[in-house]
Amino acid sequence: MGYYIVVLLQTVGLPIVSGIVELAVVGGDPVLVFGKWWVFWGVGTRLLLAGIVQVSGKANTAEILGSTAPSVAERQLTAELGTANVAMGLAGLFALVPGWALPVGLAGGVFMLIAGIMHVAKKDKNAKENLATWTDLIVGLAVAVLAVYTLISILAG
Repeated sequence: MGYYIVVLLQTVGLPIVSGIVELAVVGGDPVLVFGKWWVFWGVGTRLLLAGIVQVSGKANTAEILGSTAPSVAERQLTAELGTANVAMGLAGLFALVPGWALPVGLAGGVFMLIAGIMHVAKKDKNAKENLATWTDLIVGLAVAVLAVYTLISILAG
């Protein structure tokens, strides 16, 4: 149950609440404000936490994907994915530095978008994989919106 709550908070609840609070207190461009918070929570904290768990071996991505007894190779691959997630997550935390949200969000956001797309068509997903699929898509799309909006803003002058 804790997995579901944490993932939903990181990918939906906390970015929305943080964006609303910032807009109410400081103001700003809603796309840039919400984009920054989606990078911070959805890429930064989510991938950092997932990576720490994967590297520590306390929860196995292979099990989330349906492997009842992960092989040595599956555990090794999970640990390696975990180190990549730690790196992208740490970068995502820098979204709060002015001007950094898009650059630090792109690696993790693109990764999550592609992972989500790859999992959509998979049949017989368990509940955790289903949640990971759809929340990966939410974060990936939020980063894509931030990227397109920023590019259009730059091109428009």
